[in-house]
Parts: sequence; C-alpha cells; structure tokens
Amino acid sequence: MSYALIRSATDEDGPAIGKLIASVFADYENCHFVDEEYPELEHPSSYYAAMGGQIWVAEQDGVIVGSLAVAESLTPGLFELHKVYVAKEARGQGLAWSMFNLATDLVDKREGKAIRLWSDTRFLEGHAFYEKIGFQKVPVERFLGDVSDSWEFGYRLDAKDAG
Repeated sequence: MSYALIRSATDEDGPAIGKLIASVFADYENCHFVDEEYPELEHPSSYYAAMGGQIWVAEQDGVIVGSLAVAESLTPGLFELHKVYVAKEARGQGLAWSMFNLATDLVDKREGKAIRLWSDTRFLEGHAFYEKIGFQKVPVERFLGDVSDSWEFGYRLDAKDAG
C-alpha cells in the first residue's frame, strides 16, 4: 500500500466520498448512509466553493480513504467543518490532521474567528480526535431526524487555538 495523497476534491469525487462515508457508518449500529440525505455529494467541490469553502480528499492506491470540508457559516467569522471521515484502514497516518491543517489555513486567510462542527454522538473515535486538536464540546445536542435517528454533539474551536 502506498502513501495517501491529499488533494482538492472534484465534483466527480462525490460517489467515492459517499462510498467512504458508507464504509465508516457501517461500523456503527443503526447508522445508515442514504444518498438522498447527502445531496451535496452530487457536486461536492462546487457545493463547498459556493459556501465559501473547500473540500479535500485523501486518495490511496486510487481509492478515496479520507475527506474533510470547511465552509463559511451564516455567522460572520464562523466556519464549519463537514465530511470529516477517514477509512478504518487509513487511520493513524495523520490524514485527518493534514486535511484539518489545510482547512485552518483557509480559515486564517479569510480571517475566521472560530470553527465549529457537529458529530454523531456514536462517533467516539472522532470526538477524541477533535478534542485532541483543541475543539471544546459545547453544551448542546441536536437531533437530525434522518434515517439513522442521529443525534449530534456540537464542538467549537477559536481560530487562535487552531493548529
């Protein structure tokens, strides 16, 4: 197996990003990937660019094994992380950290003040990563009303604490 290459995602990467997300969801009880709940994957690069952001993927041996997107929120100076996924077999290689650094570079260039994210309450490994890089869990949860009956925790990181 070769090293992963991190690159900007294209609109054509949508199906492969969906496959990555489905593989991550498969490790959790009652966590289902349904295409209709992810319309942004029809054109992921264009979607996040239109939101003032970008999406990156990690590709290894021609397979997308990681993704991370960042976009501006409706609150000035507040950015949000999206689509933070790394395939089980590619974890521990620094891929999420490397993509996160690209996201914080974009936030810094746009003079962002903070980054937030939402993460399914079942994704304990992801929560440990977010907390390790400085995110603080906020005292709020939200219910998505999706096919998986997902609840999410909120996290926030002040831009001065990023990286």
